[in-house]
Amino acid sequence: MSAGDVGEPEIWFEDFTVGRVFDLGETSVDPDEMVEFARRYDPQWYHVDPERAAASSWGGLIASGFLTASLCMRLYVDHLIARAAAEASPGLDELRWLAPVRGGDVLRARVTVEETAPSSRSPELGTVTLRWEMSHGDVAVLRMRGRGWFRRRAGNGSAGQP
Repeated sequence: MSAGDVGEPEIWFEDFTVGRVFDLGETSVDPDEMVEFARRYDPQWYHVDPERAAASSWGGLIASGFLTASLCMRLYVDHLIARAAAEASPGLDELRWLAPVRGGDVLRARVTVEETAPSSRSPELGTVTLRWEMSHGDVAVLRMRGRGWFRRRAGNGSAGQP
């Protein structure tokens, strides 16, 4: 299922308990897509110039951090948001690139619930603070922290789903 599919949510605000970890699966970094993304959105030399990158301390091309964040977002949407009573997000509080990512790397992601609170925006929503982590093997490559709004079940001060 993808987030565009219409279906009954399985995960509501009340299901986001502090400490709960959601496995978001894995994705492979396509080398051609990595360079294409960088050429279009982040054309710094270490992302797009193979010769210069090979002669540098990087030892070769590295992915744009924004591609890495986008890959993490795709896993989040496919493996959690598509199943959740998600509304939107007010944004990220932290975005860190911890290690270089290269074409061919297999990245694994997970998201951990750090805090939950009823939304000050609407009684039908709850705010969930999340920490995303992405790794290549044992090496952490990305960490993000941010918030999402999720609908509350009916009977919890909202007009959500029973």
